Amino acid sequence: MNIYVGNLPRETSQQELQTAFEAFGQVSTAVVIKDKYTGQSKGFGFVDMPDQEQAQAAISNFNGKNFNGRPLTVNEARPRTEGGPRSGGGGGGSRGGFGGGGYSGGGSGGGYRGGNKGGNRW
Repeated sequence: MNIYVGNLPRETSQQELQTAFEAFGQVSTAVVIKDKYTGQSKGFGFVDMPDQEQAQAAISNFNGKNFNGRPLTVNEARPRTEGGPRSGGGGGGSRGGFGGGGYSGGGSGGGYRGGNKGGNRW
């Protein structure tokens, strides 16, 4: 079973995560997700445990419990939907809401047209 582990302290290593879950049984893999640019932990990871009962015991034990000072969110990992977490979003279409855009209202081309109103000043 693949297990999501959220709210991990940033300094948690993959080895620490694996060791913690091994207290409940065999761990196939333990991964702390890191930012691809900075290499810093994103504060969550995944643990894969082949035995369902052991995995459920680990989830029950760790969910809501403090791990290095932070309460963990632990549950069965759900598969990502098509497009990942950025799907949906919506909106965006006509940004700004100013209709046609530009300065074309009235056909004059805008700008200052003064200078000759009311005849000659001199």
